[in-house]
Amino acid sequence: MRETVHVPLGTRAYDVLIGPGLLAESGTLIAPFLKRPRVAVVTETRVAALHLEGLRAGLAQAGIDLVSLELPPGEATKSWAHLGQVTEWLLDQKVERQDMVIALGGGVIGDLVGFACAILRRGVRFVQVPTSLLAQVDSSVGGKTGINTAQGKNLAGAFHQPSLVLADTDVLDTLTARDFLAGYGEVVKYGLLGDAAFFDWLDENAPAMAQGDMVLRVEAVRRSVQMKADIVTRDETEQGDRALLNLGHTFCHALEAATGYSDRLLHGEGVAVGCALAFELSARLGLCSQEDPSRVRAHIKAMGMKTDLADIPGELPDAAALLELMGQDKKVVAGTLNFVLVRGIGSAFVTSDVPREVVLGVLSDALA
Repeated sequence: MRETVHVPLGTRAYDVLIGPGLLAESGTLIAPFLKRPRVAVVTETRVAALHLEGLRAGLAQAGIDLVSLELPPGEATKSWAHLGQVTEWLLDQKVERQDMVIALGGGVIGDLVGFACAILRRGVRFVQVPTSLLAQVDSSVGGKTGINTAQGKNLAGAFHQPSLVLADTDVLDTLTARDFLAGYGEVVKYGLLGDAAFFDWLDENAPAMAQGDMVLRVEAVRRSVQMKADIVTRDETEQGDRALLNLGHTFCHALEAATGYSDRLLHGEGVAVGCALAFELSARLGLCSQEDPSRVRAHIKAMGMKTDLADIPGELPDAAALLELMGQDKKVVAGTLNFVLVRGIGSAFVTSDVPREVVLGVLSDALA
C-alpha cells in the first residue's frame, strides 16, 4: 500500500513516501542519507507525546540516535523567538552541514524547522515527517519554509527543499476529526484548482476516507502530493504556476489574521471557506457557472466543515477591513492584489484584474 512520488528538482530532487508504517521503518529509510548515526529532531509537545517514541524506535533499529527539542503547539510557534531557539539549539547539538535534522509535526513545525535549516550554516539537510493531513498533502512538499511576523503570515522565509518526506498515513488516526477535516481543506483544493476528475473522486470517496479507509487515505494523499510536485517542478519559486496552489488562500489569510491566528479558524478550514469565496467571486465575474460555487459549497458542507463566514465563531471585521487585511498578503505585486480565480471546477488561473467593489460585494454578502 506504499506509494512514492518523486519531486524531480535536479540536484535538489527527493522522494515523498506515502503509506502506513513508515515511522517504524524510519531508520532504514533515513540511514542512507547520514554521514554519522545521529539526528536532531524538532517537534511539538502534543506530537511528541503521540509519535516521538515511535520515531525513536524506528531509528534505533538502524542504530541511529536522536536528540529532540519539543516546542509548544500552535501557529504562534512560527515566530522569530522560536526560530532563534531552534537555531541555537541545533548549534548547541553541534549539528554540522552534513548532518540531518528531522521535522516531526504538522505544518507549523515543518515550516519553522525548514527555515531554521535553511539559515543554519547556510543550509543543513532535513527530513519532513508530517503528522497532520494538511502537512502530508501540502506544507511538507515543495520547500516553502517560514515564520509569521506582526505584519502577516509567512512573510519571512526561504525556499529550502527537504531531502526526504515520510508521510506515514497511520499517524492520521491520532488526529481529531476537526484537524483531519482541516487538512481535507487542502486536499479538496487540489481537485478544485486543477483536476476535476479528482474532485469527482473526492465527492464519491471523501466521506469513507474521513471515516478511516486507509486505501482511500493513501490515494488521496498520493494524488494531492503528485499535483503539488508537478506544479513545484514547473515553478519552484512561485514566479507563475505555483501561485495556483494559493486558491482560497487570499481570503483565508485575511480571515486567519482577523481571528488572530487562533483556533477559532484552523488554516485548512480557512482554505475551504476561501475556496468557496473564490468560486463565488469567479461566478460574479462571469467566469464560471453559478452551479460551480453551489457544488463546491455543498461538498464542503457535506463533509461537516466550515463553509461560510457565519460558521466562524465570534465577531469578524466588516468587508472593508477584511479587504484591507487581504492587501497584506504575499501575493501583492506592485501594490496590486492577485487572486486565484476559476473558469470551473479544475480550472484555476491567476489574475489581478478584479474590481475592488466586486470583492467587497462578495465579502459583504458573505458577512450578511
